[in-house]
Amino acid sequence: MGKKGDGGTSAKLVTTVATVGGVFVLRKVLATVWTKITGKEPPTDLAKPEVTLPEVLLWAVATGVIVEAAKFFIVRGTMRKSVADAEAEAS
Repeated sequence: MGKKGDGGTSAKLVTTVATVGGVFVLRKVLATVWTKITGKEPPTDLAKPEVTLPEVLLWAVATGVIVEAAKFFIVRGTMRKSVADAEAEAS
């Protein structure tokens, strides 16, 4: 358990907010890039008959890999900052 005032809760909050914001922006960028490359909207509505399986699979892989990699770097970056801040306070 974290001690009161150790910054653990605030670090988790910052990490969560950074992750949610970063992933939101990244998905918007990916959708824009997809539209520019393919000339179509990303295949998010699977009920549309014009959406093909290869498009869905490519979109799923691209967004999955890129979003998860971004989440990894966001979490590592914010946690590295919070650990450095905690070490500076302990000194």
